[in-house]
Amino acid sequence: MTHEELTLNIEKALEEIRPFLNSDGGDISLVSIDDSKHVKVRFEGACTGCSVNQMTLKAGVETTIKKYAPQIETVENIA
Repeated sequence: MTHEELTLNIEKALEEIRPFLNSDGGDISLVSIDDSKHVKVRFEGACTGCSVNQMTLKAGVETTIKKYAPQIETVENIA
Protein backbone atom coordinates (compact mmCIF):
# COMPACT_ATOMS: atom_id res chain seq x y z
CA MET A 1 0.00 0.00 0.00
CA THR A 2 1.41 3.39 -0.96
CA HIS A 3 1.61 6.29 1.46
CA GLU A 4 -1.16 7.99 -0.51
CA GLU A 5 -3.43 4.93 -0.26
CA LEU A 6 -2.71 4.66 3.44
CA THR A 7 -3.57 8.32 3.95
CA LEU A 8 -6.83 7.88 2.06
CA ASN A 9 -7.76 4.84 4.16
CA ILE A 10 -7.05 6.70 7.39
CA GLU A 11 -9.11 9.66 6.18
CA LYS A 12 -11.98 7.23 5.47
CA ALA A 13 -11.68 5.95 9.04
CA LEU A 14 -11.77 9.51 10.39
CA GLU A 15 -14.85 10.25 8.24
CA GLU A 16 -16.56 7.31 9.97
CA ILE A 17 -15.61 8.66 13.43
CA ARG A 18 -16.23 12.36 12.75
CA PRO A 19 -20.07 12.38 13.07
CA PHE A 20 -19.82 11.08 16.65
CA LEU A 21 -17.35 13.81 17.58
CA ASN A 22 -19.32 16.48 15.69
CA SER A 23 -22.43 15.63 17.69
CA ASP A 24 -20.52 16.68 20.84
CA GLY A 25 -19.12 19.83 19.21
CA GLY A 26 -15.74 18.30 18.44
CA ASP A 27 -13.72 17.07 15.51
CA ILE A 28 -10.57 15.13 14.64
CA SER A 29 -7.86 15.65 12.06
CA LEU A 30 -4.96 13.59 10.76
CA VAL A 31 -1.62 15.17 11.66
CA SER A 32 0.92 12.65 10.36
CA ILE A 33 1.73 9.05 9.52
CA ASP A 34 5.21 7.95 10.57
CA ASP A 35 6.90 4.89 9.03
CA SER A 36 3.48 3.78 7.71
CA LYS A 37 2.79 2.38 11.20
CA HIS A 38 2.21 5.27 13.61
CA VAL A 39 -0.61 7.75 13.22
CA LYS A 40 -0.89 11.11 14.98
CA VAL A 41 -4.28 12.78 15.21
CA ARG A 42 -5.53 15.97 16.85
CA PHE A 43 -8.84 16.30 18.64
CA GLU A 44 -10.45 19.68 17.98
CA GLY A 45 -13.28 21.80 19.30
CA ALA A 46 -15.06 20.46 22.37
CA CYS A 47 -12.90 17.31 22.23
CA THR A 48 -9.67 19.22 22.92
CA GLY A 49 -9.89 19.28 26.71
CA CYS A 50 -12.25 16.37 27.08
CA SER A 51 -11.13 13.84 29.66
CA VAL A 52 -12.91 11.13 27.72
CA ASN A 53 -10.80 11.63 24.59
CA GLN A 54 -7.98 9.28 25.63
CA MET A 55 -10.54 6.52 26.12
CA THR A 56 -12.25 7.52 22.87
CA LEU A 57 -8.91 7.43 21.09
CA LYS A 58 -8.11 3.87 22.16
CA ALA A 59 -11.60 2.44 21.91
CA GLY A 60 -13.04 4.07 18.83
CA VAL A 61 -10.45 5.89 16.81
CA GLU A 62 -7.62 3.35 16.94
CA THR A 63 -9.98 0.43 16.30
CA THR A 64 -11.58 2.18 13.33
CA ILE A 65 -8.24 3.23 11.81
CA LYS A 66 -6.91 -0.33 12.15
CA LYS A 67 -10.03 -1.63 10.39
CA TYR A 68 -9.15 0.50 7.36
CA ALA A 69 -5.36 0.21 7.69
CA PRO A 70 -4.39 -2.97 9.59
CA GLN A 71 -0.66 -2.23 9.43
CA ILE A 72 -1.06 0.73 11.80
CA GLU A 73 0.45 -0.09 15.19
CA THR A 74 -0.23 3.03 17.24
CA VAL A 75 -2.55 6.03 17.20
CA GLU A 76 -1.50 9.01 19.28
CA ASN A 77 -3.39 12.18 20.08
CA ILE A 78 -1.24 15.30 19.99
CA ALA A 79 -2.40 18.57 21.48
